[in-house]
Amino acid sequence: MVEEFRKRFWVSLALTLPVLLLSPPVQKAVGLGGALSFPGDLYLLFALSSVVYFYGGYPFLRGLLKELRAFRPGMMTLIAVAITVAYVYSSAVVFGFPGKMFFWELATLIDIMLLGHWVEMRSIMGASRALEELAKLMPSHAHRLLPHGAVEDVPLEDLRVGDRVLVKPGEKIPADGVVVEGESSVNEAMLTGESRPVHKKSGSKVIGGAINGEGSLVVEIQRTGKDSFLSQVIELVKEAQESKSRTQDLANRAALGLTIIALVVGALTLVVWFLVMGKDFAFALERTVTVMVITCPHALGLAVPLVVAVSTAIAARQGLLIRNRVAFERAKDVEAVIFDKTGTLTEGRFGVTDVVPLDRNMGKEEILGYAASVEAHSEHPIAKGILASARELYPVEGFSAIPGKGARGVVKGRKVEVVSPGYLEEKGISWDSGDVEALASQGKTVVFVLVDGELKGAIALADIIRPESKEAVERLKAMGVRCMMLTGDNRLVARWVAQELGLDEYFAEVLPQEKAQKVKEIQGRGWVVAMTGDGVNDAPALAQAHVGIAIGAGTDVAVETADVVLVRSNPLDVVSVIGLARVTYRKMVQNLLWATGYNAFAIPLAAGVLYKYGVLLSPAAGAVLMSLSTVIVAVNARLLKLQ
Repeated sequence: MVEEFRKRFWVSLALTLPVLLLSPPVQKAVGLGGALSFPGDLYLLFALSSVVYFYGGYPFLRGLLKELRAFRPGMMTLIAVAITVAYVYSSAVVFGFPGKMFFWELATLIDIMLLGHWVEMRSIMGASRALEELAKLMPSHAHRLLPHGAVEDVPLEDLRVGDRVLVKPGEKIPADGVVVEGESSVNEAMLTGESRPVHKKSGSKVIGGAINGEGSLVVEIQRTGKDSFLSQVIELVKEAQESKSRTQDLANRAALGLTIIALVVGALTLVVWFLVMGKDFAFALERTVTVMVITCPHALGLAVPLVVAVSTAIAARQGLLIRNRVAFERAKDVEAVIFDKTGTLTEGRFGVTDVVPLDRNMGKEEILGYAASVEAHSEHPIAKGILASARELYPVEGFSAIPGKGARGVVKGRKVEVVSPGYLEEKGISWDSGDVEALASQGKTVVFVLVDGELKGAIALADIIRPESKEAVERLKAMGVRCMMLTGDNRLVARWVAQELGLDEYFAEVLPQEKAQKVKEIQGRGWVVAMTGDGVNDAPALAQAHVGIAIGAGTDVAVETADVVLVRSNPLDVVSVIGLARVTYRKMVQNLLWATGYNAFAIPLAAGVLYKYGVLLSPAAGAVLMSLSTVIVAVNARLLKLQ
């Protein structure tokens, strides 16, 4: 369509120049008198204008038939009626009917309409270009490894699940898979919105289209074609851009009403100026044509779709995938966000939260180092949590497990034991620390470190709170949104997390099947509720909420129960969803107000209400104003940004 309007515009514009030179009103206006008149000039003018009407006006005449067949007269109907009335009336004047010719206004009107549509189509293309950019992320070939060790370059469509490919430094990963050899950092910014390169090693999942960093990787392909992450993202973006929104329905109804108003006001304008005011038919007709041209609801028709296209593209670039357009619009009204705890507000893994020295001669780092050195030989979740938090490890001799109580070993010639409170009771070792009591009262797991039989310190572990969670809660509360938490964990742990993050409310020991009922209870308070979870055991709750947000979906973007899918495991993206919904709605309202307000002002002006003050718009001037409003709406949509 862009190419069609561009071509028709330039051809029509080229023909418009001789039409202007041959038109008597134009010759008179520029002081040429009849200098360019010659026998048969009006017939040549008629012929050139006919080409402009039928060739340049074809898209509008075609649109007229399409709208009438659908019984939905709209902007194409207005344009087609305006140019047809001008063409038929002017043609009749050429062949003897008394009156003035509108050929020059007909030609300039069609030129401006074609130009306006060309600009509109380019704006729409620009707004939807995110899909093309996403598709370009994929490389054209891959280095497939053969069983005997050789490498062959193959097109992406030849890759199969189970194939192994070599990804060299700086190259794009050809398909979703898992690293089986090598270590590198991978840039996934264009896919997930994660700005920092992500470290990948054997066992790490990688996404097709991501850019490999400094190391070589051997990747085993797990998903190709339509099953790939990128293909699912493209499909979701496409569906979201094509989906209807409640605001768009309002705009369409307004456009239909505006069309009816234009036709009625146009007819009344003709009757009033010709029959009531006694003006000649040519003047009355010019007013009618101007009314219908200036009322064309192009801006109204584009007001919402352009914003939808732009906001969806922005969301996709940030790793926010909109599945349900209506629910996304509802996000602007969200009054309460309910977070699942494990894997959403927390990382879903055990980690050290506190180290409490119980002996003045040993500091926190030394206590942690001794404990981690012993636990490095254990597979217990507590051991892994301690090991992940230590900065320094020492060689261990004589490691052994204490069944159900902990582990022991010799570190730097000293006997080190990492044990449970039960072990201390069993050995009659007393400890009296308010700090340790406070940690236990928070539901944290506490273990003790003994060195040569003497109690040196305590280590508290819990599900690690994500560093972004506190900021997310603070920003949501600043936006006037209440923050709550649902968890199956015990009340002590839930209370600790809620206090750490400053949550307004929390619900503990809630079974997965009870989560949806809790969401329903909170909705019963009259609030618009968003539920944020991992999309697996939270599925019923996500479906129950007004807005279901699946967080940390990673490469699994097809979370069926969610309205919005967040690629990253980052609670701050929930803030982005609500923020984007609000700025999107504001842009829609701005565009609708501009489009309807413009028409409310322009229609009386076009009808000639200010005629006695010397203000009179020609059809061509009306077309300029109409096109200008369309361009403003398009530019305003493109200015939408995620704060």
